[in-house]
Amino acid sequence: MDINTPVKTIYGGHYDKYLAEWTAVTEALQGEFAEYLEEILMPRAAPTDVPVVHVRKSGILAVLARLKDGLGFSFLTDYTATDEESEPRFRLVLQLMNPTTKARLRVKVRLSDQETAPTLIPLWEGANWAEREIFDMFGIRFEGHPDLRRILMDMRWEGHPLRKDYPLRGYQVFLTPEPLDPELLK
Repeated sequence: MDINTPVKTIYGGHYDKYLAEWTAVTEALQGEFAEYLEEILMPRAAPTDVPVVHVRKSGILAVLARLKDGLGFSFLTDYTATDEESEPRFRLVLQLMNPTTKARLRVKVRLSDQETAPTLIPLWEGANWAEREIFDMFGIRFEGHPDLRRILMDMRWEGHPLRKDYPLRGYQVFLTPEPLDPELLK
């Protein structure tokens, strides 16, 4: 079996079903935002199930606004990050879907350690908690985020547990409950 031989599933045929739309979308992005695009990986040409668009940080808001408002990819299905062992160290990963056609697209942004990214809350309000989770787990900061603080870990936690340099047995034990922030009780 290889990448060019589709695996039979009960769903089947998504490559053939979406190829024309994927091609039109990626060509539109290349025509409008060539200076912001690092690379585009297409299914069967690369080991991926959907097109992967690598965008420079400087153009992420413009590219995503075009995908959302002009090309129909208005549903942010997932927003996360990965820690690679090469520079640039981090990848922000966005999974987008066109609710009309059900086509999916993946957008990635490469970031160095200590580099910030613009918040996506103006485009998708649901990015708020996802960005807080990314900050909590990886330590990536988002410029313009209205409430960037931990969401999963105790506020007293030191470090970011999904970073590759975090100790495998980096246990932290707190014998008292986390103190309540009086501002959150209002």
